[in-house]
Amino acid sequence: MNGLRNGVPAGTLDVRWVKSAKSSGAGQCVELAPLPEGRVAFRNSTDPTGPALVFEAGEFDAFLDGAKKNEFDHLCAS
Repeated sequence: MNGLRNGVPAGTLDVRWVKSAKSSGAGQCVELAPLPEGRVAFRNSTDPTGPALVFEAGEFDAFLDGAKKNEFDHLCAS
């Protein structure tokens, strides 16, 4: 899986996708999958074969840190 780039078709990745337990089951979920070297892929559950975003380990760590510190709460609809 070397050389994976943003926009890779999510359906071509041989990974196990996971989503939050809070997901409603209505198909409105973001799913994540671990990749080699600490990278993480994101996909939209409504388009499971569509493009995936691929983040480096440091990028994902920074995102998680910001989420834990509520830095993105203003983006939530609820």
